[in-house]
Amino acid sequence: MTIEEILNSGGTAAQIIAALKEKTISVPLWRGRFGLVQEFDPTKHPVMNKSKYPDIVTDEGIEYVTRVTCDLQRLAVKRMTELVTGIPVKRVYTPENDRQKEIAGYLEKIFTKNRIDSVNIERCNMLFGGCEVVTLWYAVEQKNTLYGFDSALKIRCRNFSPMLGDDLYPLFDEYGDMIAMSIGYTRKNGKKLVQYFDTYTATKHIKWSTANGDWEEVENEDITLGKIPVSYVWRPTPIWEDTSKTVYEIEWSLSRNGNYLRENSKPLFVVFADDMISYGDEKSPNKEFRSVMQYPKGSTAQYITWAQAVENLKFYVDTLRNLFFTQLQLPDWSYEKMSQQALSGESRKQMFIDAQLKVKDESGRLIEFFDREINVVKAFLKVALGESYAADIDALNVEVQITPFTITDEADTITNLTTANGGKPLISHRESIEMYGHSTDVDKTMQEIAEEDMHDVFEQTL
Repeated sequence: MTIEEILNSGGTAAQIIAALKEKTISVPLWRGRFGLVQEFDPTKHPVMNKSKYPDIVTDEGIEYVTRVTCDLQRLAVKRMTELVTGIPVKRVYTPENDRQKEIAGYLEKIFTKNRIDSVNIERCNMLFGGCEVVTLWYAVEQKNTLYGFDSALKIRCRNFSPMLGDDLYPLFDEYGDMIAMSIGYTRKNGKKLVQYFDTYTATKHIKWSTANGDWEEVENEDITLGKIPVSYVWRPTPIWEDTSKTVYEIEWSLSRNGNYLRENSKPLFVVFADDMISYGDEKSPNKEFRSVMQYPKGSTAQYITWAQAVENLKFYVDTLRNLFFTQLQLPDWSYEKMSQQALSGESRKQMFIDAQLKVKDESGRLIEFFDREINVVKAFLKVALGESYAADIDALNVEVQITPFTITDEADTITNLTTANGGKPLISHRESIEMYGHSTDVDKTMQEIAEEDMHDVFEQTL
């Protein structure tokens, strides 16, 4: 069924929305009992479930068991986002004439003014954690010169994701092309919560609302861009994939061991004697300044501590933790791991090989997502600049580059570049003083250095 057939079916608002909610792709649920949030949020892990792991009820009250959580799923999302966006995603323009060069500057300013690097961090977290994200681009009528030209439109963007409480419903045709994007969300209107449902097509934006109880259409406006003003991306599994059981096993091991430690780590004062020894009459140390104990002749007394096999537990937990990061091809950047042994700059680079390959695996869907976004922004730019720029805007080639983050040694880079250009300087004297950052007046510093050099030359000639 086409989007026109759905919207013009003559059914009620509720029936049209139900048809728009039909997903042809299988994206994991975020909310609910079996949703991804149960794995992502450590407070919802099995070790925190009191029905599975109850506290102990005694005659003296409730004895709380030890509950240790490991936030490794959230850490995996952050690690992957850092690998993708640690070096900001770059757009490379290849203009063929001066007008296209001018357009490239306008496009880049639009992205810059929308703080696209921060937006990329936010939506990568949403994609790797919630498995889908959509960015809506829209224009507000407001005269400005933010983009290097007089514009009557201010171009903005906004992210929607299940992690923010939104429901996304992309609709594709039989060839896999998106024909509509619907977003369901809830907002507070006064003292009550109101549900909204927005649908965007290449020609229409329709909004429904439950403000009056049942679903009803509240907005219906034309879209003149000629394309759906959104960019959407999804993935079939979260970035931590099928490793949650490993995390749960770490949590169970640490929590149960915590109970044993709490029960047995209290030092015991033992008296070895044949006679009965009374104890328990000691007063508080705050009320007496000394204690006197009397035991039969020949008896001994000493503290006894619990000898626990901690090495086995440490080995088990460390093995599971290493297995988690190894399976996901993610580096473990914890201070403990990085400081265990002294590594050269080149050795540290080698640590990122697996992670760089992981980024390459993920870059396919991301580049497709960013390419789609560039086309949407181009469409807005055509509206802002007019038809005279349309052909050059369409012809301008833009390539998105994702560079995996890695540790770089600047000294090695400088040495390699200096060798490649025959030993010539890479930057000017002024630039080096500016980069150093300790001079409050670069011109004055350069003048003083020149005077000192002149003085040294004068002395040498005497």
